[in-house]
Order: sequence, then structure tokens, then C-alpha cells
Amino acid sequence: MLKIGDVAPPFKVKAHTGQTVSLSDYQGQTVVLWFYPKADTPGCTAEGNGFCQLHQAYEAKGVQILGISFDTVEENAAFAEEFGFPYPLLCDTTREIGLAYHACDNREAGGPRRITYVIDPDGKIKLAFAEVRAAEHPASLLASLD
Repeated sequence: MLKIGDVAPPFKVKAHTGQTVSLSDYQGQTVVLWFYPKADTPGCTAEGNGFCQLHQAYEAKGVQILGISFDTVEENAAFAEEFGFPYPLLCDTTREIGLAYHACDNREAGGPRRITYVIDPDGKIKLAFAEVRAAEHPASLLASLD
């Protein structure tokens, strides 16, 4: 895991919408970057829905949510559409972001570990969660941002 205070590795990747998203797009904002193993699986759905239900509360705190997996644009688009996710799902099909953020150990990884980072407005790691409980994580993370 990256450590608190580390500079968050920059990235540029396609989102489920087909648009290219980079970390620099959110400079000056707090970003929650949550890695999930596979679109439309029970744990990932529970976690994604939790962030969806709390999306307005995160926005009220000035926090941008970014989900990220190794799924394709099409897989993440179907996942986002099925559950109405109002935030970008990033498609790290090359695993470059996963490797940079220690969410996987190699390019052959089937899916990233379920980990989360909070990146502060200056682009540094503010919080890092090496293990999360999918269903409870969105609410507990929101509470930790007070």
C-alpha cells in the first residue's frame, strides 16, 4: 500500500462513459479511489451501491468518488447502468494503475484487491484502507472524513 503523505501516482484511463479521466482532472479536490475486483459481483455491487446511496453526502463534503477495476469499458458501463452509479468507473485494463497503487502484484492479476485511497486536494494520500468490508465501507469511510 501507498503510505499516508505519499504523492498519489498520476493516471489517465478510460471511464465507463468512454471519456478519458486523469487524476489531474480533480486537482484541488478530495478524491476517493476505490478498487473493486469485478463488476457486477455481490461484494462489488454492495460497495458500489453504498457509494451510490451516499453520493450526495460525499459531494456535500467536496469529495469525488472514482471506482476502478480491471474490467472493460463495456463491462463497467453495464454495471454502472444497471445500478445507476452517478460517479465514474475507471477501466484499468492494463493494470498500470493497479500496480502503481499496489492493488495488484502483476499484470496477470485477475482483479485488483478491494482497497481504497483518499487523495487530498494537493494530490497526496490522506487515508489508505488495505482491507475493507464491502457493504459497510462507504458509510464508515464517509464518517472518517469528518
